[in-house]
Amino acid sequence: MRKRYDKEFKAKVALEALKGEKTLQELAITYSVHPNMIALWKKQVLEHASTLFEKEGKDKASEEAERQKDALYKQIGQLQVENDYLKKNTNNCTGPSRNGRNRSS
Repeated sequence: MRKRYDKEFKAKVALEALKGEKTLQELAITYSVHPNMIALWKKQVLEHASTLFEKEGKDKASEEAERQKDALYKQIGQLQVENDYLKKNTNNCTGPSRNGRNRSS
């Protein structure tokens, strides 16, 4: 059975490894964790450190989704205007429809 470690424990051990005051082997003995696990946690901290300074709730994916949503709303509005225009012009040419049907039907 694999042992699971919580994120606080991983962060604590990884930060100690980053300090460099003890070797990975010494940390492994101190915390009863394999040195490879400590090396992996250290690597993860270094890779994801930049995300710590991002604004809360704002990331690239959500910003892109917001831009796409705005573009779609704009397109819907444009299509509604065009649809209303075509309905108006069709009625002017053929007259108002009876029972929802065109005269040509």
